[in-house]
Amino acid sequence: MRFKFPSTLSSNCRAFWFVFAGIFLLAAPLRAELPSIRLDRIQPLGLGIGTSVEVEVIGRDFEDVKSLSFDHSGLSAEFIKPNHFKVSAKPDLPVGTYELRAVGKYGVSNPRILSVTEGLSDVTEVEPNNEAPQTQRVVLNSAINGTSDGNGQDLFTFAVKQGQRVTVDCQAMKLASQLDANLILTGPGGQILGASGDYHGRDPFLDFVAPVEGDYTVTINDLIFRGGLPYRLLISDLPQVENVFPPVVQEGQTVQLKASGRNLTGRSSNPFPELEQLPFQVNVPSDLSKLRQFTFVEHPLDHSVAPTAATFMLSGYQTRVPVAGSTIRGALHPATLLVTDQSITIDSEPNDSRMQTQKLKLPAVVAGRFDKPRDADWFEVSIPEGAGGEYGFEVYSERIAGQADPYVGVYDDQGNSIGEHDDYGPRMNAFDGHIRDPYGKFNLQEKRSYQIVVQDRYGRGGPRFQYVLAVNKPVADFDLAAIHAENPGPSGTVIWRGGAAYVDLILHRHHGFAAPITITAEGLPNGVHASPTVLFNADRGTFVLWADDNAPVGAAPVKLIATTTIDGRTIRHEVRPYTRVWADANPGSSQPMREFVVSVREQAPYFVKLQPDRINVEAGKEFEVQIQATRRWADFKDKITVIPLSFPGPIRMSTFEIPAGSLEATLKLNIENNARPGEYTFSVLAQAQVPFNKDATAQQRPNTLVSTPSLPLTITVQEAPKK
Repeated sequence: MRFKFPSTLSSNCRAFWFVFAGIFLLAAPLRAELPSIRLDRIQPLGLGIGTSVEVEVIGRDFEDVKSLSFDHSGLSAEFIKPNHFKVSAKPDLPVGTYELRAVGKYGVSNPRILSVTEGLSDVTEVEPNNEAPQTQRVVLNSAINGTSDGNGQDLFTFAVKQGQRVTVDCQAMKLASQLDANLILTGPGGQILGASGDYHGRDPFLDFVAPVEGDYTVTINDLIFRGGLPYRLLISDLPQVENVFPPVVQEGQTVQLKASGRNLTGRSSNPFPELEQLPFQVNVPSDLSKLRQFTFVEHPLDHSVAPTAATFMLSGYQTRVPVAGSTIRGALHPATLLVTDQSITIDSEPNDSRMQTQKLKLPAVVAGRFDKPRDADWFEVSIPEGAGGEYGFEVYSERIAGQADPYVGVYDDQGNSIGEHDDYGPRMNAFDGHIRDPYGKFNLQEKRSYQIVVQDRYGRGGPRFQYVLAVNKPVADFDLAAIHAENPGPSGTVIWRGGAAYVDLILHRHHGFAAPITITAEGLPNGVHASPTVLFNADRGTFVLWADDNAPVGAAPVKLIATTTIDGRTIRHEVRPYTRVWADANPGSSQPMREFVVSVREQAPYFVKLQPDRINVEAGKEFEVQIQATRRWADFKDKITVIPLSFPGPIRMSTFEIPAGSLEATLKLNIENNARPGEYTFSVLAQAQVPFNKDATAQQRPNTLVSTPSLPLTITVQEAPKK
């Protein structure tokens, strides 16, 4: 189970754990490297379509940052002064979130998220607004760009008519800010009407109908009162969507759905109204499940209480719900939809016990919801003659922005439990794809019946606790992600001329998939290269890119493509790009990107390659390759230490050194006896102390640890002769 704070844990206890985690992180080792541009924060976090705003960018190694880049041509930036840009959004730019990167002497940075909204007036927080007499007055339908106060709070007051339904949506973690916000709503008489902490992930959300006309005040503060953390506070009576049902659609079909939300159908006199229902129609794309893609209009950082790769193993998309008569093109908050190539069954009550099961025909995809606390949904399947064997069981909730933490259990026709599945997913360094959703396989025998139960682990229920259950014969497939390997914080993928860089590859295999995957790159900048990399018999690896020593300075979005052949089927998936969000070593600090950007800057101090770059080796044998170093900086003569870099399991080597002043050495490796025959691609990581100073004219050039991957080596392992 993923660690998370219980909902009953007090704020003081949660504060203690955050402080403890901070002390632990400060004790973690950091490594010095050459400058690597890093974008830590932008302020404000958004703007309206057709408007402009001055944006401050803050980061590390920001020399000569004179421009910004975006993942959409509808956004542009004009340099004002160091760290300040005028950012403009065209009137026809789609509403959503976008990736903003800083461009400077040391390359193109990691992205930060910029929100673009419609129908809201942008407001800048004005201090002091810490106490009731200083509250800042704003109008309804405002997007307030603010910053948290250390040991303080921000107050905003707005006028509301009686019966008007208002939503207060604090967007912070959703926009990659570390603010852990609390909201408190008070009425015209000063009485507290509501409070919120974690709602959309870590971000709070309030929904109320004004009992009387008057001024209402919202107070916002960080959980442990940290200052300087940006947020975007939306106070609105515009249509807003909580979720849609069913949350799964069949590809290539025109589908009728029902949205649940606020201000979708008109006003309510109930001071604590239920979610309103609005039918609408979508035309589902026809290729997302085959391509294993998830396309989004707003970065999905709010599915959990920390930014994770929750949608890594999801094929689907986000859509905005149209609302007739609305002043905006779609309701606030997009809906997340799972896409399948199968027909869909709707969970049908009553099916709350083993005596009231809903019968399914396999394969099955079921759209369900835990309607009330302690709700359990029971299903029954009968396995016909010739259809027995392994079946995959998978439940989607976190991935589709549902709030449930489901588990799935299976019982045979004698009432015996044959097993249960719970959380799963890969977690490595900054990449956190471990999710609350269950996944696994059960062996079902022909001519027997089985009962399936799906329930929230903590017995919770309500409109937000949606799920999708899929039960299928196993079909081999995979998901593959790439994340830049820089530690300890986020950064862009920058290659120094004549040098190399790498990204980590994270693989999730579906239903016993074991075939080798070949990864290639498309759209590389001029002078940048990458060789086909084979990922075989491993769940992680590396992909290396390198630049000629005369490669032009520049940048380009690059696509990594993964291909394989399974049972005669050619499968081609785009590798999903991710980035580290925050400068800490916690798992749960990763977010998807639309673009994987590679940039080229100054000359690297050295370069390492293995020769030959392809070799055939028998399992159980030791072999040698030459490791060659090119020392590009005249004053770099120190030794180079070589260590394994995400080696495939059956390949072994010991730490090795290229002596000071040397350009070549012999590297010994060995293959385990039980290595599976096939191709394996890997690199070694070189590390050396290099004299460096940002000021090229400085006399003092202190040693700086510089790490670089070698060019990759592909080994074809052959089966050892039988004795």
